[in-house]
Amino acid sequence: QVQLVESGGGLVQPGGSLRLSCAASGFTSHFGGIGWFRQAPGKEREGVSSMDLRDGKIYYVDSVKGQFTISRDNAKNTVYLQMNSLKPEDPAVYYCAAATDATPRLYIANMRIRSYDYWGQGTQVTVSS
Repeated sequence: QVQLVESGGGLVQPGGSLRLSCAASGFTSHFGGIGWFRQAPGKEREGVSSMDLRDGKIYYVDSVKGQFTISRDNAKNTVYLQMNSLKPEDPAVYYCAAATDATPRLYIANMRIRSYDYWGQGTQVTVSS
């Protein structure tokens, strides 16, 4: 059984940084991609960043380019999202999700939500002074 567990959320001042972690367990060898998504109150869930695990290509939504960095530690089966210069528009519940290796690369690149089969429980990020 696949399990994704996020951690690292919390309260940070504007301009601060957080690093989110997503620890994967179970049958992870059939993962094709990992994505980070966020959902703010009253808003739809949106993709933030993704990584195609088959070729290592990385993708970001325009609003976080240069601000967020996705990375992975294969030995720990963990994917990270380093978030710098956090802004008032960044607070949300952040989720990591995994797509299988049958998922077209385009869907990983576009962070197509319904292509991701496994989801974590989310971690809250709050930005406030």
